[in-house]
Amino acid sequence: MTARPAAGGGRWVSVAPERLAGWIRGFEERHGPFEAAATALVVRLTAADGSAAECHVPFPPLTLAADPDGGGGSPGGAVDGLVVHATRPRTVGVLLVRLGGYAAGVFEGQRLVASKVGSRLVHGRSAAGGWSQQRFARRREKQSAEALRAAADVAARVLVPRAGEMDAAVFGGDRRAVDELRADRRLAPIFSLEEGVFLPVPDPKLAVLEDAPRQFRAVRIRVLDAGA
Repeated sequence: MTARPAAGGGRWVSVAPERLAGWIRGFEERHGPFEAAATALVVRLTAADGSAAECHVPFPPLTLAADPDGGGGSPGGAVDGLVVHATRPRTVGVLLVRLGGYAAGVFEGQRLVASKVGSRLVHGRSAAGGWSQQRFARRREKQSAEALRAAADVAARVLVPRAGEMDAAVFGGDRRAVDELRADRRLAPIFSLEEGVFLPVPDPKLAVLEDAPRQFRAVRIRVLDAGA
């Protein structure tokens, strides 16, 4: 579990789906009995001491059976429904792109079943001026275009053929590099499955790709302590 400050107050924690039920029990032990209010995107727990936990639904929407009075389900039903939803096995495509590197993979649950990782040389910026700098800039632009084309080719080979099996697609690396690929029509089936989370990963290596489920499966929870 990781934690970081949240804009507007409180802190974000990321909890593995398999630990979510235990984390919620711990929240109740620390703060007292809670009430739960659920939407398709968030399950909010409000404890007796005034503390709250906003559990953001991974792979939304969350669907809960309505209670007999026309509500959105009981507090226990909301929590149980979130845990079941978060731990459900899914097939997810992942594309990580940075200039000079890319990784594409298909996960069944946490198991990587198909992948391709590669790199292309892209020089850094030149400190020189004049014509030399302009030539360097043109060379770098050409290298960047080739690197992105290679990333798109790999995504088209590894991810697109399995798009019909996927529940979602997750992207990461450098946002600008990923956005450059949106214009490639071959990748439309993948971008149509895009999940809201974006993975800010370093250079896409195989180990980085293999670690992706830890991030995209996690339940993000904003914790607001009473009196904070």
